Amino acid sequence: MRVRVNGLPQLRYIPPPRWGRSGGGGRVVRAHKRELTRLSRQLRRNSTEAEKAIWQRLRNRQLAGFKFRRQQPIGPYIVDFVNFERMFVIELDGGQHAVAREKDLERDHWLQTQGFEVLRYWNNEVLENLEGVLEAIRNKLLPPPPTPPTRGGERRLPV
Repeated sequence: MRVRVNGLPQLRYIPPPRWGRSGGGGRVVRAHKRELTRLSRQLRRNSTEAEKAIWQRLRNRQLAGFKFRRQQPIGPYIVDFVNFERMFVIELDGGQHAVAREKDLERDHWLQTQGFEVLRYWNNEVLENLEGVLEAIRNKLLPPPPTPPTRGGERRLPV
């Protein structure tokens, strides 16, 4: 099911095929994956300005050496950006997401049950504060620096 706004697909949920032993289920699954791949390619060709801006900074391991993929199928969804090493998804939302908040929450929940952490940003936030968004993403991906030991807790052993 696809909804178009300004000629671009907006709803990125494709219902999963019915699983089962009857009726050539393997063909259905392959057809479903082909449809997701076709839609992913179309979304890559029709990126928003915000997606283009952030992709220029995520691609080729530019952000702290982490590899990202864009418009990647995961289960029944296509996510904007994903890092599989850290199981980390970045979603950019335009105006249509203000009315589809319930579907976004359902999608986020499904991704979290699969082990992904999801970060969402508005398109205008990315366009107006790209460095701040990238810094927030970097901070989520990198482990916190170790805290130095305190000197007050040291004890001397008797000699």
